[in-house]
Formats: sequence, C-alpha cells, structure tokens
Amino acid sequence: MKFIYLSLCVLLAFGLDAQITDPKATEFYTPVPPKVESGESIGTPPSDAIVLLGLEGDLSAWVAKKDSSPVAWTVADGVMTVKAGTGDIKTRRTFGDVQLHLEWRSPNEPDKEGQNRGNSGVFLMDRYEVQILESNGGETYTNGQAGSIYKESPPLVNVTSKMGDWNTYNIVFMKPHFNADGMLIRPATITVLHNGVLIQNHWEIKGVTEYIGLHKYTAHGDDVISLQDHSNEVSYRNIWVREL
Repeated sequence: MKFIYLSLCVLLAFGLDAQITDPKATEFYTPVPPKVESGESIGTPPSDAIVLLGLEGDLSAWVAKKDSSPVAWTVADGVMTVKAGTGDIKTRRTFGDVQLHLEWRSPNEPDKEGQNRGNSGVFLMDRYEVQILESNGGETYTNGQAGSIYKESPPLVNVTSKMGDWNTYNIVFMKPHFNADGMLIRPATITVLHNGVLIQNHWEIKGVTEYIGLHKYTAHGDDVISLQDHSNEVSYRNIWVREL
C-alpha cells in the first residue's frame, strides 16, 4: 500500500498524471480494513471496544490509583459516582492511542462556585487531563472549564448540559512519541467532541497538564486512564475504549 501511494505521489509530482488512462491504475485492494460491528446507537460500544463501565455497573476494570485496591466509589444502576475523599481511580490495564467514550453528570450543587462546582477529570495516560466541571452556570478560568485540556486549551465552544443532566465526551487521543534518549519527537494530540460538538480539534498537547507551572514532557510508555476524585460527587456511566 505504501509503495503504491508513494508511486502515485511521484507521478503527480512530476505532472505525469495526465498519462494515466486506466482507472484501475489508481485502485488498490490491500490492506482490507477489518470488519467492526457498530453499536445500536452512537453511544453504545462497537464490537471491538473494551468496556470499562457497562450497564451492569461492573467495576472490575478499575482500581484505586493510590494502591490498586478495590474501588471505593459508589455504583448503582450502571452509574458510578465519586465518593469524596476516597481518591482517584485508574484502569487495570494500560493504553496508548485510543478512542474513548464516557458520559458524566455533575451533582446538584448550585451553592458551589468555580473549580468547586462538579469538578472531576479524565486523564489519558494518567497525565493529560480533559476537564470535567459544571460549566453551564458557574464561572472559572477558561482553560479550566469543562472540555478544556486542563490549564492549556479552552474548549472551542461551551456545550455543557445544565446541572444534573448527562454530558458525553468522545475523545480521540494519540500518544506522544520519544526517541531512545527520551527526547520528544512527536507530541500527543487530542480531539474532543462534547455532546456531539467538536470542542478540541487535534490539539497538540504541550506536556503533562500540571496545576502549577508550564507543561512539559517526560518520556513514558503506555499508561492507565484515570478519573479524578476532586471531592465532588460526579457520576459516570457507559465508558468504553477502542485501541487505535
């Protein structure tokens, strides 16, 4: 496939495409894309997805981040909710490039403001955070509102549902690449759709999304997906991932 593509590029570069008269000259049949069965709806997992939290509310894909003990968050009717003070959770397995689907709901806390209003976060490779926050009514710094790449890139638009309603993130994340000496040779990129609307468009992540200081990279391999306990009872459901 690469040879055919390069050959076509060479022909086009030299202006020789006018000599091609057979349509078959620009057709190829391998590799054949693998067959994947789509879900019943946009939000349901396709046949090649790894389900991290399904309708039955099974938490076996997750452990406590601090010590890999069983998750202490609450679960009922397929919905997992942060139990404040019990700590972040992480997946048992590690991931690299992924398509991630998750749904989240802010708690009913109208008296809280700013970063204390329905705060949580999803961390790709346990380092790169897409912020979760009740941003329909509260105000905060824009690179810390819902859908932001935390402390780095505000969302293109704010489509956060009203307090207590479900939100959906569909995330395409491509991991960073490092050479043998640990030097960054390709940054991580991320695309995010929030409630079906594009809010991060192939953003090049600048580094680990730290709370304080500039973001920078340190070489690492594949790692876990983690969810944050920020002392707000944010709920999650229908989490699945496809390895790319």
